[in-house]
Amino acid sequence: MGGVPINPVVVDSLARLLARLLRFEGPADATMSRHFKADRRLGPRERSVVAEAAFGALRRLATLRWVMQTADPVRAPHLAALIELARQHGIDSLGPRLLRGDERAVRGALSLDLALAPAAVRAEVPTWLFQKITVQYHDAQQLLEALARAAPLDLRVNTIKIDRDSVLAEFKSAFKSSAGSTRSGGAPLHAEATRYSPDGIRLRDKPALTRWPMYKDGRIEVQDEGSQLVARLAAPRRGQMVVDFCAGAGGKTLAIGSLMKSTGRIYAFDVNAKRLAGLGPRLARSGLSNVHPVAIRSAADSRVKRLAAKIDRVVVDAPCSGSGTLRRNPDLKWRFDEGELERLTGVQSDLLRASARLVKPGGRLVYATCSVLSVENQDIVSTFLAEHPDFTALPAAEVLGGQGIRIEDAERFAPWFVMLPHLHDTDGFFAAVLERDA
Repeated sequence: MGGVPINPVVVDSLARLLARLLRFEGPADATMSRHFKADRRLGPRERSVVAEAAFGALRRLATLRWVMQTADPVRAPHLAALIELARQHGIDSLGPRLLRGDERAVRGALSLDLALAPAAVRAEVPTWLFQKITVQYHDAQQLLEALARAAPLDLRVNTIKIDRDSVLAEFKSAFKSSAGSTRSGGAPLHAEATRYSPDGIRLRDKPALTRWPMYKDGRIEVQDEGSQLVARLAAPRRGQMVVDFCAGAGGKTLAIGSLMKSTGRIYAFDVNAKRLAGLGPRLARSGLSNVHPVAIRSAADSRVKRLAAKIDRVVVDAPCSGSGTLRRNPDLKWRFDEGELERLTGVQSDLLRASARLVKPGGRLVYATCSVLSVENQDIVSTFLAEHPDFTALPAAEVLGGQGIRIEDAERFAPWFVMLPHLHDTDGFFAAVLERDA
């Protein structure tokens, strides 16, 4: 068994969790958090096995459904749990006592040749998403394979408190226990500077960062490297006025505030007050004094309108399919459909138009998504530019190049900013830098 603690409690807990997850009634991480709080039978290692198996089932749900044939993972979660554990750890890790009357079904599922499955099933995505990606990308297979893998953990160094080299040095001297807290005597933590972001650090392990002093005192934040670069595209200057139009929990807001050295004024707008409330503790840790969170009713809120043509930099991190984040959020591909995509593209267009009204002459607007689909990205921006001749798309590579950042394959997507997991080992991101005529 190689030390992997697979026992009846693990199988039962995973089956119960899959029964909840596969109804897709909400984000997987929230469902899992509630499940583990309720299931007190699991020790730390058992909880880790259940969590990894659950995420594995979500990442490879298409093939799990296919190998189960006439059985349905939702209606047969115990069998689905056994198959997924066998896929990850081998059938010998289960043993006769756990398999009991299901051994034949499990062995049958594992014996099926996935090469015979439909292409979308092998790619582990819904058919509609498979079709859109394969039409759009000549290297679709590599992209889909990358989206099906787990993502590393990226951090952003809060440079108003500390520099990256100092954090890396601290990581090199830190050690981790089996519970994830740092202490001497454990295995060295593997940390490295990110390839593109000057402020990023990548961890190959996933320790319990929230316990660490450097997280508690705001020296580091969790943020994907691609997201860090979107903040860099705003290229804010000290003393400027900035609006983060869909701030959410404020990852890009805090990154921009750090780039501005806590000068100027940043309005963090969002229509979801609960989501925006997540910015509060992060802002307190950050040490920034230039960020002002505002829960708005809509893009037509009077507090938004009064800023018309006054803002130096506007960032619109538009709600989207999240198709670029499937490495971290594999449930999204099963919770999202073409109907929701059509609805969101209307929202994206409206947000881009509304946010453009805030940009002062000579100011810049950054439209960004964590989607890999052109219908949410290039198509939205191209339509906007056709309607707004007073805005011009700046080459994103030049904006980043002015900050000493060079990205491979930038010319392939010019003038847009595009990051993809199979090319850059980040989440999938798109951004356009639009400048208003002076």
